[in-house]
Amino acid sequence: MTRHTRRELSLSRLSLALAAFCLSLSAQAGGPPTKVAAAAAAAGPDTTDQLIIKYRKDTPAARTLSRAAMPAAHAAANALGVQMKALRRNALGAAVMKLDRRLSMAEAKALAQAVQQADRLVQYAEPDRIMRIQLSPNDSSYASQWHYFESTGGLNLPAAWDKSTGSGVVVAVIDTGFRPHADLAANLLTGYDMISDATVGNDGGGRDSDASDPGDWTSGQCGAAQNSSWHGTHVAGTIAAVTNNGSGVAGVAFNAKVVPIRALGTCGGYTSDIADGIVWASGGSVFGAPFNANPARVINMSLGGGGACDSTTQSAIDGARSRGTVVVVAAGNSSTDASGFSPANCAGVVSVASVDRNGSKAYYSNFGASVDVAAPGGDVTTGSGNGVLSTLNSGTTTPGSDIYAYYQGTSMASPHVAGVAALMLAANGALTADDVEAQLKSTARGFPGTCSSCGSGIVDANAAVDAAIGGGGGGGGNAVAEVENNDALSSAQFVSVNPATVSGSISSGSDTDFYAITLRGAATLIATLTPPGTADYDLYVYDSAGNEIGSSINGTGAVDSVMLMNPSFADDTRYVRVVYYSGAAGGYTLGLSQ
Repeated sequence: MTRHTRRELSLSRLSLALAAFCLSLSAQAGGPPTKVAAAAAAAGPDTTDQLIIKYRKDTPAARTLSRAAMPAAHAAANALGVQMKALRRNALGAAVMKLDRRLSMAEAKALAQAVQQADRLVQYAEPDRIMRIQLSPNDSSYASQWHYFESTGGLNLPAAWDKSTGSGVVVAVIDTGFRPHADLAANLLTGYDMISDATVGNDGGGRDSDASDPGDWTSGQCGAAQNSSWHGTHVAGTIAAVTNNGSGVAGVAFNAKVVPIRALGTCGGYTSDIADGIVWASGGSVFGAPFNANPARVINMSLGGGGACDSTTQSAIDGARSRGTVVVVAAGNSSTDASGFSPANCAGVVSVASVDRNGSKAYYSNFGASVDVAAPGGDVTTGSGNGVLSTLNSGTTTPGSDIYAYYQGTSMASPHVAGVAALMLAANGALTADDVEAQLKSTARGFPGTCSSCGSGIVDANAAVDAAIGGGGGGGGNAVAEVENNDALSSAQFVSVNPATVSGSISSGSDTDFYAITLRGAATLIATLTPPGTADYDLYVYDSAGNEIGSSINGTGAVDSVMLMNPSFADDTRYVRVVYYSGAAGGYTLGLSQ
């Protein structure tokens, strides 16, 4: 995008970060230590070597990552025997800090608490935990996909296909990446590799536009040695494998498209990478990455780890929902209450438990009040054919040939629901994220077996699509989400455009607001800015690739800026940035009309 020499303020697209949250199956006991242990802990499910620190708006540390801007945080860490250095900012504006040693989760939490207590300008500090894939893989075998059509544990899918096949809907899969399986590749769009750390990425580099999966095998560095899972390929195949092509398997929403986002690699994936993937998938801005040309209406995350929903993940989810995206997640495979596992316990997600072929709770599935619905996840302990069949790769470490395989897990249940959400949105694009969740729950059928605290029932694809067709929507159509300084989106607005007025405010004589406008179809949008009294500001417009396509410089009153929206696909995104340089603080309005 064009850079202006006159007092140009760079776009507040915050840098993505690498952070750690290892899956912890039991809570750390005991109070905060008086001093963090000097010896580095071995890499494992209860350790991390990174910290996320979010500073309040308009503080020096919110603008720069220098040590001088955050002296209290460094002093607090030093007092506990830890040195840290800044890596980058994540998409939510928080600083991702690298520690000089790996800490247990109890130690990392104590460090985060000390940092927050030491500096009143810190909005929150938290360990950057590692998430793991949520499946129980087994050997491959080919058989029918009972999980789509059987009346006991199946999805009641064939009848739904008479009304919707997912056409025009984009589903993002945040996972291990993809393999170009012959039964999947035609439904894949360009994705992104969000893994910052080369060791985790296992592909010789950091973030880039190549979301292909090189393999996530381990030789024991994070527990028992494991072969590559090709997990993301299996999940994506359940959602959108090519269908009616005379071979292979079918996908739930086989005319939908998948945007693969690689955030899990060797030993899992850092929370900050996953959160940035959520932001990018839903059309948000991420520093260093191009704008996603295909914003997703649905995100699937078949991943998780122990602990409460952290602020970083919740903020990313809130932002995705504000942009109209449904977030579907696996409930977890520890056969315990899902309230102790993130992101299954985050607000605003569709949390999915797993049933077996008999329609009963799969032995491994989590449950509880956090769970919204259940879907087929399989149980290969009673026979490989009782698992969920999808696309896979034969390689034990590096990629091999295309195969099909049965897996089991809430990782397999979640993409069934994500696929049904895509069918619903294809049938009625005006549905909001809340509409989709409510209709999935209200149309779910009762459990033929025993599944206590598994949500409202087993998702019924046919009934859900019927509800979507007849259920209207919560306004739908074009929408705009306001992002204050590209901050967390927990308070973002979501309004219709025909016409609409967004109210905002500037807290001082220098401020920046950033808006993402998603259009469902070609349109011309007129934005009219009315600032508080006399103000000096610029107004910029960017396309979905981040290129500046319009501006009004040196504005001093109401500004009309015409933005030509000519997307080459059904959904498109434009970005509006309002930059104030001086003038009275107070409220402003941004009027939008077509």
